[in-house]
Amino acid sequence: MRTTLTLDADVEALVRGFMRRRGLSFKEAVNQAIRASLGQSSIELHTPTFRMGVSRTAALDKAVRLSGELEDQELIRKLAVHR
Repeated sequence: MRTTLTLDADVEALVRGFMRRRGLSFKEAVNQAIRASLGQSSIELHTPTFRMGVSRTAALDKAVRLSGELEDQELIRKLAVHR
């Protein structure tokens, strides 16, 4: 289907950046972006991972306890604001 589409400047910049990174034409970039946003993605996303230089693992029981304490503090703060 052929149509005319008016893009905001920021959206055009996003499409053009996507085109350069993927080596796509404008048409291909727009079609892939629309498919991805409507749940029929043909875009494969790859998230790079990096070694942090630490070979030891964290004590998960301490991490879970800290997480719980931080969550409790946040709930207390929110309740105090609503009084």
